[in-house]
Amino acid sequence: MSSLDKVLGRLDDLDSVNLTILVQRLARERRLLETVFNAVHEGILVTNALGYIEYSNQAANNMIGLKSGKSSASLFKLVPGLRHSLPIWGEESNATAVSREIELNYPEHRFVRLYMVPFTEDNEQLFAIILTDVTADKFSTAELIENEKTSSIVLLAGSVAHEIGNPLNSISIQLQLLQRQVQKLSLDAEARKKMDLSLAICSDEISRLDGIIQNFLKAIRPNEPDFKETDLVQVLEDVLHIQKQELENLSISVNVEVVSEIPKIVGDPNQLKQVFFNIIKNAMEAMREGGSMKIQCHADDQNIYLHFADSGKGISQEDVARIFQPYFTTKNDGNGLGMLIVRRILRAHGAQISIGSQKDVGTVVSIEFPLHRIRLLE
Repeated sequence: MSSLDKVLGRLDDLDSVNLTILVQRLARERRLLETVFNAVHEGILVTNALGYIEYSNQAANNMIGLKSGKSSASLFKLVPGLRHSLPIWGEESNATAVSREIELNYPEHRFVRLYMVPFTEDNEQLFAIILTDVTADKFSTAELIENEKTSSIVLLAGSVAHEIGNPLNSISIQLQLLQRQVQKLSLDAEARKKMDLSLAICSDEISRLDGIIQNFLKAIRPNEPDFKETDLVQVLEDVLHIQKQELENLSISVNVEVVSEIPKIVGDPNQLKQVFFNIIKNAMEAMREGGSMKIQCHADDQNIYLHFADSGKGISQEDVARIFQPYFTTKNDGNGLGMLIVRRILRAHGAQISIGSQKDVGTVVSIEFPLHRIRLLE
């Protein structure tokens, strides 16, 4: 054996030893990470773009009923309806941070907050998902009512509502007087029809503002919904009619697409108007002047889905995770109760809401109404 062969042999032996040490170190680090991930109470998942699970910790397995070590399981099959209720951006920008609450019925009934954020590994689009069990929080609203901060907000709201209520009453009285004066004017039929319509819209808006004040006062203790047969598309059209002038003033285009026949649900039309109004108002504020909004409605055998997609400034991934927290707001003049009220109204209707957003791209708000609520009418 030549001297060169001996040297190369020693180098090979040295590389082999180093490789063994490296493999052992990586194995120790993997075991450590597995131990840490399995020790936390939150479920941790990694899926590909099609929803197939590539990693899950023990908490996630327990929450979604996945057997440990099972590979190639689909999150969308384990949680039916999840795929359709997640925001859809289109092929050109479908990687969004998403925060939503889901209801699981297997392996046991529970409510889980899902936070999903995209990342890329070896040019493959993957999603990291955090699942937090909020079942206890969902049924402990009474404790939140007694919270000192909540009480102070309600007291403040009472004072503000009183100050706003008085001028609203005055405006309402003046509108009634104006309506009587209009009846005495000599107007052609078309002009009278337009004036009557404008006055009716003003009266309806005053009533709606009064309702908003009352709902604000009861944000923590909302009224029970007045359930009745409700056409969601009609409710949406009513809200867009009220906001039409403001949308036009901001040069915002709105495209409503009803993909399939939408069954009526059991709901409170006034409370649902408040939900749609808040969502569209938030979108308008995000877009300011110019921009577009697409509202899509569709249904399958289990749910009705509404997606509100805007071309606004978007929300950061950090803020998406906090969007439903009480008193959290990204607005200088916001109170942080708007989305809290929206979510509680939807909860009372058995519905769920999710939000997906990308900075400088826009935001998609998705609402899912279960069709099984229709049986209450039968």
